[in-house]
Amino acid sequence: MAQIEPSDKGGKKKKGAQKKMQIHVDFTPMVDMNMLLITFFMLCTTMIKSQTLQIVLPTNEEVKQEQQAQAKASEAITIILDTEYGDNGKPLVDAETGKTVHHIYYYEGVADTTFQTTNFLREQQFIGNVNRQAQGIRAILREKNKAVMEQYEILKQQWRNKEITKEQFDELAKQNSNDSTKTRPVVVIKPGPNCTYEGLICALDEMQINQISRYSIELPTHTDTLLLQEFERRNGRTIIRPTVR
Repeated sequence: MAQIEPSDKGGKKKKGAQKKMQIHVDFTPMVDMNMLLITFFMLCTTMIKSQTLQIVLPTNEEVKQEQQAQAKASEAITIILDTEYGDNGKPLVDAETGKTVHHIYYYEGVADTTFQTTNFLREQQFIGNVNRQAQGIRAILREKNKAVMEQYEILKQQWRNKEITKEQFDELAKQNSNDSTKTRPVVVIKPGPNCTYEGLICALDEMQINQISRYSIELPTHTDTLLLQEFERRNGRTIIRPTVR
């Protein structure tokens, strides 16, 4: 509490001189109040988990050595990433969506460099969901991982209905994505020389969204260059450009 004490140093005082007062403030109650508030907030605060991104990492399944670099043609899909650049040398931004323009060229199974079969290079974009329906490369990957995604949606609905906890959902979803009894794709991601980090992150996001646990990141090969050159010839477009980045 504050106390006001008159100042009396003794001696004679001039007539009409103003009497000085000394103010003394006791901060002990303030300290006690702060400690009570801290204790109150500690006891009433609800501790929550930090909101971090859950990433589905590639699996480390036990396979025979001769099978480590092999995958079934029906399960394999290779995507080659490229980013469009403007005249100013910066990544081109779509005027309608406000997003950077990324191109995805993909083929399923083993690449056919004779260009005689229908298993040739195709093009897609990072579109995401439109009216809750997967579009672009997401639709392709979701269809390839259909068995896993169907079970994943069931687990998600059970979590929303509070039939299982968040911890149970995460554990069951991980087991589901790694279930070797289901048909699952093997995705090879190949960022081109002009692909930005954003393009690569978008591809990794699609692995997470589509619960794809078997994927790898590699550099484009000579075969990929041949496919792109043939794609250029057939579509009259320039895809292979000098490195901008």
